[in-house]
Amino acid sequence: MKILVTGGAGYIGSITVKRLLENNFDVVVFDNLVCGHKESVTCKLVKGDLTNYEDIVQGLEKENFDAVIHFAAYALAGESMDNPHKYFYNNTIGGLNLLKFMREKNIPNIVFSSSCSIFGTPKTMPVSEDLEKHPESVYAESKLMFENILSWYDKIYNIKYINLRYFNAAGAALDGSLGENHNPETHIIPLAIEVALGKRDKFTLFGDDYPTKDGTCIRDYIHVEDLATVHIQALNKLRDNKLSDSFNIGTGNGYTNKEVVEMVKKVSGVDFPVEISQKRPGDPSAIFADNKKARSALGFNPKYSDLETIVKTAWAWHNK
Repeated sequence: MKILVTGGAGYIGSITVKRLLENNFDVVVFDNLVCGHKESVTCKLVKGDLTNYEDIVQGLEKENFDAVIHFAAYALAGESMDNPHKYFYNNTIGGLNLLKFMREKNIPNIVFSSSCSIFGTPKTMPVSEDLEKHPESVYAESKLMFENILSWYDKIYNIKYINLRYFNAAGAALDGSLGENHNPETHIIPLAIEVALGKRDKFTLFGDDYPTKDGTCIRDYIHVEDLATVHIQALNKLRDNKLSDSFNIGTGNGYTNKEVVEMVKKVSGVDFPVEISQKRPGDPSAIFADNKKARSALGFNPKYSDLETIVKTAWAWHNK
């Protein structure tokens, strides 16, 4: 199969591309390199912006693809509330242009990088696929909007899709070659590692009086290698079944923020300072996935998503 990967120079995208290549897929990456890194791509890279349709046509018109994996998006919830136009424009217009190209090139299948944030603060745990969706950020709304667009394009044009709703992607490639490299960085594990490496003065925990076992938030962390695998499983599912669907991708349990910080201290051997700050608005006390559907339908079976493996791989990459 020949696969177009949008946003394939980014964190999850580049590690998924690596796994695709290892499994003998033919891959072309399309990325504007605003958030991605050219050096992370080891296959053909076409530089272009999805919001400019001419970039897509000029860069990809001679290619023929069996499927698309669509990662390309802005993904900072806080920034999306400060700059909603940037997020609605990029994450929906870019997606619509991609679908236009898919129609013109008769590309039948797309795997979409969606997000558990479409559920907002969930009323029940764990979070199943049919739980009520009420996004609490423009970023989350833009993800849900594109899910809805995909549903209509399936009805009208028979483009089949699988939405993969990630929980918290974490860790680095097992061989240490690729990892999380965001600017600005907002994720707990790389932030804690940067403190351990002396790149930041202290680590800040937002709230320690949540109704959890140690008072800090619980989140469901999924190793990026396990995420990469489930994209291949989704591609195979679309090829074989030709049915659209959506899946929540997490481990089915979670770790508290304090547990994450303590694991970074253990793995790094550095006992760094931790400051307790006020809760952030909209931070639910716990979110974790009901992944039974993904396990049953896709064969999803996370192998590397225990906290120690996640932190060890992240530490090895950042330390290098």
